Amino acid sequence: MEAEHKISITTKTLASGNCQVKFFVEDELKPQYGYLLVNEPKSVGEIIEEIKQKMERRKHAAMNMNPFFPVKPMSEDPNFYLYSA
Repeated sequence: MEAEHKISITTKTLASGNCQVKFFVEDELKPQYGYLLVNEPKSVGEIIEEIKQKMERRKHAAMNMNPFFPVKPMSEDPNFYLYSA
């Protein structure tokens, strides 16, 4: 099982009423950051759990990619962006 990495977040309420969450994944080997758009009020714990789930799904989708037909099997989530820092 992978080690848990610390995730820190900052939130910003948009004019649309949605909440933009900027997050940082603190990992010495592969630091990452990203954005998540939240449409409903959620606690910090719920937001961090959602980020973890989306990162895990993205990781598994990349692992299951066929090297002879490199098309991602699932559509991208337009409310979740992840970048290498």
